[in-house]
Amino acid sequence: MLLCIDIGNTNTVLATFDGDKLVHSWRIKTDARSTADELGLMFRGLLAGDNVEITGVAACSTVPAALRSLRTMLGRYYADLPSVIVEPGVRTGVQLAIDNPKEVGADRVVNTLAAFTLYGGPSIVVDFGTTTNFDVISGRGEFLGGAFAPGIEISFDALAARAAQLRKVEATKPRSVIGKNTVECLQAGLYFGFAGQVDRIVERMTEELGEVKAVIATGGLASLVINECRTITHHEPMITLIGLRMVYERNL
Repeated sequence: MLLCIDIGNTNTVLATFDGDKLVHSWRIKTDARSTADELGLMFRGLLAGDNVEITGVAACSTVPAALRSLRTMLGRYYADLPSVIVEPGVRTGVQLAIDNPKEVGADRVVNTLAAFTLYGGPSIVVDFGTTTNFDVISGRGEFLGGAFAPGIEISFDALAARAAQLRKVEATKPRSVIGKNTVECLQAGLYFGFAGQVDRIVERMTEELGEVKAVIATGGLASLVINECRTITHHEPMITLIGLRMVYERNL
């Protein structure tokens, strides 16, 4: 089976694929200080727990320090397996129609490939992670750019840290948009505010594109607010890992 690894700023998500079928998946916290040996032991432990034998590895990361450790780990623990790390020079089939292609994170490239292959274009991927990323894909599968916004958890943490009488609360939907206490007021502003932010940005992007075939939500925090977002048409939490599988198939 193919092991796909997506190392993000907050979480690392792994999955195994048998052909195009996702078989196992795991989500662990990202620690940029983890050494290659620590990563190797962690990944081997997860795979051994489910009795998984892997035949190849595909990976991407937006964390430079973690990427270095990952590269060393693959060479030390999986040197006999074919591996693909998404970086410049790797075939993805995605044209980057932006000012500086070197600035684009590998996760946004593989999201573009997967979204266009699964849903066509023009389309928009809304990735709810440490930041909320909006990735725009043309009708020909090009990455056109997008937008960044603070992530849900970052916003909750910032309010608790900067406002003296406010505290950190659970990121969840409140019973009403009109909060009856401090906790509900915080939850209402952030929950409905994020949903409105997503809808407005997607609406403006759609106006510029002229049409959109699909708006795909992904990322670990997507399930918190997508039911309140009118513009979201699909939820694919594993789109980055699916894209990694596609990149692997293009290169090996």
